[in-house]
Amino acid sequence: MQFEVWAPLADRVALRLDDLTYDMARDPERDGWWTAEADTAAEGSRYGFLLDDGPVRPDPRGRRLPDGPDGLSAVVSFEEPAAREPSPRTPLQDAVLYELHIGTFTPEGTFDAAAARLGHLTALGVTHVELLPVCPFPGRSGWGYDGVAPWAVHEPYGGPAGLARFVDAAHAAGLGVVLDVVHNHLGPSGNHLPAFGPYFTETHHTPWGAAVNLDAPGSDEVRAYLLGSALAWLRDHRIDGLRLDAVHALADGRALTFLEELAAAVDELAAETGRQLFLIAESDRCDPRTTAPRAAGGLGLHAQWNDDFHHALHCALTGESQGYYADFAGAPLAALAKTMTRAFFHDGTWSSFRGRTHGRPVDRRGTPAHRFLGYAQTHDQVGNRAPGDRLAASLSPGLLACAAAVVLTGPFVPMLFMGEEWGAGTPWQYFTDHRDPELAEAVRTGRRREFAAHGWKAEEVPDPQDPATRDRSCLDWAEPEREGHARLLAWYRTLVTLRRTHPDLRDPDLAGVRVAHDEERRWLTFRRGDIRVVVNLSPEPATIALGRNGVRVLAAWEPMEHPGEDGRVHVPGESAVVLGP
Repeated sequence: MQFEVWAPLADRVALRLDDLTYDMARDPERDGWWTAEADTAAEGSRYGFLLDDGPVRPDPRGRRLPDGPDGLSAVVSFEEPAAREPSPRTPLQDAVLYELHIGTFTPEGTFDAAAARLGHLTALGVTHVELLPVCPFPGRSGWGYDGVAPWAVHEPYGGPAGLARFVDAAHAAGLGVVLDVVHNHLGPSGNHLPAFGPYFTETHHTPWGAAVNLDAPGSDEVRAYLLGSALAWLRDHRIDGLRLDAVHALADGRALTFLEELAAAVDELAAETGRQLFLIAESDRCDPRTTAPRAAGGLGLHAQWNDDFHHALHCALTGESQGYYADFAGAPLAALAKTMTRAFFHDGTWSSFRGRTHGRPVDRRGTPAHRFLGYAQTHDQVGNRAPGDRLAASLSPGLLACAAAVVLTGPFVPMLFMGEEWGAGTPWQYFTDHRDPELAEAVRTGRRREFAAHGWKAEEVPDPQDPATRDRSCLDWAEPEREGHARLLAWYRTLVTLRRTHPDLRDPDLAGVRVAHDEERRWLTFRRGDIRVVVNLSPEPATIALGRNGVRVLAAWEPMEHPGEDGRVHVPGESAVVLGP
């Protein structure tokens, strides 16, 4: 077996394989690369690299770290695609995504335990599971955004073999699998990349320190490293799509950006394999060029999260106005109407939170609605609240039903956050398991300091390092059977079914969406083709004129009559209704 590593800064490199050491030779055709042949390598063999007189370090491209980020890599082989379950062929336009954290989806926190719950998701009707990051990080528990080995799989979850079983189980159930990957930084502990080469650069600085090197000297190999990792998830692990974390934080000044290069490579792999592969960006820029075709000067990613839609919906539901919600809180239904018809609220408008104008208009006649994801809750929007409280902690079941109706019948690709479909009573809090005492204390005090600036007392902010914080964040799988929770779950299933069976609800024509609202009386109605949806956020009933169009009630949160001959519909307080011909 051949081993290779990019280590341009080293004068000598050796391979440590089990108990043997092999001197590595420079590759004459690739600058900075070292290679060695080792006939004793077998599945599971531990190995690492010695750079000059330094310690043995794991392979930057290692696929398995059985002893964690500071341990040795292990040799892993992958089955041929023909031996794996085939991927579903659901296009993004028809998708309903379900964001899931392996470590808290079940108390066990493993791929196998999550796979055992996939029947719940098929009954719900979602089409794709979107996994939070699964790369290795120190300790057992964490959100995954402090990963340090972009080619490997977190061992406590089940390692690469566990991920393979999960993906095969999902594919067998007809579910696609999307994976959240982080290219904008690596975690603060267990990161060995700087010892190998210029993976980071002081040319740019980010909230995490030196930037990942995408445009400074040595960046060709760094880009190839990240590109290879992304393609490996899709090719070797049979993942169907990637969610790219905070792409606005990628410092990349090159004419051909890393994101363009990645999008082109994924499109090529999709064409080569005949699979439905896609990239979803998380971006704070409100820039339609993120998903515009490369031929039109865009990056060519396939979709992006729409936080403006979330913020407007959240303000309409809760009345909150702190932080970035201030931009939406003055007239939240007007803000929601704008996002549902123009995608971005900030499309060149003033942002009080940023202290400047922000965003760029979307060509709604030329941009399909499935370029955007819509959601009422995400791991960020729940977990980055001090107590990690979900909407269910403060809203009535009726308002939760209204939120579901807007998301699941709205113009964008819907995404749910695990447990929201039954109004989970468990929080989802920020938790870590750093083994470095100084780092653990820094995270603990930093979290409390951050929220103290927003009026939270220190004792009200959960300790991220306390194992109980993670345990509180695990879903309670007895809840979906309980009264109240079961009713909301049935409503979600009904809405997902309506989306699947009514083509108007999957129509990509953003310009065809029509919205009306009454800010004072707190109702909003929108039309998509022949489908009308009405949400009444007020506790008082509302009578709304829809016109003489012959629609009837297809689904309603509260029992209600069909519209009369005058086209008026009487909607109970804090309720939603979907109407159609």
